[in-house]
Amino acid sequence: MMGFIVSFSFFFLAMVLNQSTVVGQTTAESVLDFPKNDIRDVRSVIIQSTSLEAAGNISASQGVLVQNDIENIALMRKNAIVNYTVTWPTQPGTQTSINLHYNNGVTAYNETWTSS
Repeated sequence: MMGFIVSFSFFFLAMVLNQSTVVGQTTAESVLDFPKNDIRDVRSVIIQSTSLEAAGNISASQGVLVQNDIENIALMRKNAIVNYTVTWPTQPGTQTSINLHYNNGVTAYNETWTSS
């Protein structure tokens, strides 16, 4: 009977230790899974293409093509859904704003960027 109690207590301790390492590993992986550099790269390309369109270097129809290319490349290379909308100024002196949505299945990121 004593052997059964000792073996059961070892089994219980092993289960508790196993669960504690799984929780620690999962927490550490979730921090590493945040695609900070991917979001920065996509964000910078979107801001750059919007500034080119605002400066008149590309037309509005070319801007739509660039937007489609950005969304398709993000989906194919990073397996991430990227959507963004640009709100152009309606009056002189107002600012351009970009609403960015990034989702790779693990991380969902939303940002509103406003020009200065």
